Amino acid sequence: EAARQFAAAVDSGEHPQEFVTRMRKEHKLIMGIGHKVKSINNPDARVTIVKDYAKEHFPRNDVLDYALQIERITTKKKANLILNVDGAIAACFVDLLRSCDAFTNEEADEHISNGCLNGLFVLGRSIGFIGHFLDQKRLKQGLYRHPWDDISYLRPGM
Repeated sequence: EAARQFAAAVDSGEHPQEFVTRMRKEHKLIMGIGHKVKSINNPDARVTIVKDYAKEHFPRNDVLDYALQIERITTKKKANLILNVDGAIAACFVDLLRSCDAFTNEEADEHISNGCLNGLFVLGRSIGFIGHFLDQKRLKQGLYRHPWDDISYLRPGM
């Protein structure tokens, strides 16, 4: 969703402040913005790596630059409203698809609409899960299980 939100705003020429104001008025979250632990004062190293790589190697960074402008606005409100790793990957992926000369913007947008970024999201989480599993096996620990009473998406009585 972050890829679609940022790309649509860039394509429409919407100023970043107007985008933030509109999202606030519509009571919508800005996907790709915000982190539970990381903040502008405690940045996520993964975001820095993704951002720096894209800046150095991608022909264009229009969507990433836009997302970073959004971050500058949102972090004035709250320090943890940073561009998170999913938002950074989403913005960079749009920039890569649009600037690699393999796709038109319409084809790139179609790939995004078809959910290719969801696949990357799941792949990244799967690799992380496997890493945790292997590390816990190596340490001869049981697989971590989060307490059921702390899982917010479960309704009472489930």
